[in-house]
Amino acid sequence: MEYKPSEEIIKKYAKVMVHYALNGGKGINKGETVCVIGNDCGKDLYMAVCKEIWEAGGNVIHRYLPAGIERYGLNRTFLEVATDEQLQFFARPFWQGLTDSIDHLLFIMADANVHALEGIPAARIAMSNESMAPFMEMRAEKEKLGKLGWTICMYGTQSAADEVGLTLEEYWQQIIKACYLDDEDPVARWQKTELEILTVKQKLNELNIKKVHIEGEGIDLHITIGENRQWLGGRGKNIPSFEIFTSPDYRYTEGTISFNQPLYYSGTKITGIKLRFEKGVVVEATADENQDALREMLSRQNANRLGEFSLTDRRHSMITHIMATTLYDENMGGEEGNTHIAVGNCYPDTYAGNREDLTPELMETLGYNICPKVHVDIISTTRRKVTATLHDGNTVVIYENGQFTFI
Repeated sequence: MEYKPSEEIIKKYAKVMVHYALNGGKGINKGETVCVIGNDCGKDLYMAVCKEIWEAGGNVIHRYLPAGIERYGLNRTFLEVATDEQLQFFARPFWQGLTDSIDHLLFIMADANVHALEGIPAARIAMSNESMAPFMEMRAEKEKLGKLGWTICMYGTQSAADEVGLTLEEYWQQIIKACYLDDEDPVARWQKTELEILTVKQKLNELNIKKVHIEGEGIDLHITIGENRQWLGGRGKNIPSFEIFTSPDYRYTEGTISFNQPLYYSGTKITGIKLRFEKGVVVEATADENQDALREMLSRQNANRLGEFSLTDRRHSMITHIMATTLYDENMGGEEGNTHIAVGNCYPDTYAGNREDLTPELMETLGYNICPKVHVDIISTTRRKVTATLHDGNTVVIYENGQFTFI
């Protein structure tokens, strides 16, 4: 019989999503409206989340999809038969109306077949993905005003487990431990972890870091943090999430970085990725497998620039195995922790000033990379040391042996 998580685990999972993840780690407020997006594969969790929202006094707008259809409609049949006009179709009144009607988005990822898009030209996938850029901009504008939140989680499937060489039960054990679902009160456990992450963020912000140098196996990279930046983490936007990150000044990124973990991008598995940056731009990109897909992704406007730099402390993360999804892989712990970067769009909320003052013109001045069509995280779990140069000229090692050095 195929493994299935117990009703108790699913109920705890729903509680974490509704009473912690929503509303920036504070949980839903009575009367708020949540758009829940998921598919048949994750039906049990989808229904449990809806019930938890209703019991908390919230409202649900449904986007419940057939198995095999990604949250914005991406699927193999569509990509095979659609014309370019159809790939670029965007129902603006629908998505604008949805954005105007909700307080939160809650995504439940569940892959019926992680290889469903294999063989589809990368350019067609990119065209379809890019069609949703206006919705991302609508969301960003409302989020900037503090009127929209979002979170995302995953329901484990047999296809995902098979991809990483685990049984479905073993795969779910990674989810259960990562999300604290084996705790008596996982919401309280998340709140405790949130405070620990807050302590690290505050220390990093107090250090007033000018730039960092990342050294290790396959990594010799210099990143300038930039003016008016802050480090972020936690806040319930991803479940699980242990990373602490910022969006640097992309213009001064120099050096090389290789990644020992695969990237799953729009249904394509890309392995052995190596990037070389000069003056803030990727000038060389290679991969052992599906190099064409990597280069196609980087060819999008501004996608060859740095949008995020992130570190995960191994003492926070219970994830010890590759999971074939960025949500988990970018938060992997293990012996050496996790370093990852994202190419493409920045996170404007890493701006330390008033978000309402952060115009596109100011973003350009501060070296924030603007690329609403692409934000792709690429992960390394090899040993590395991160040395920070402070604005006063002093240097300090902030991360080594998989953990922050000051906690």
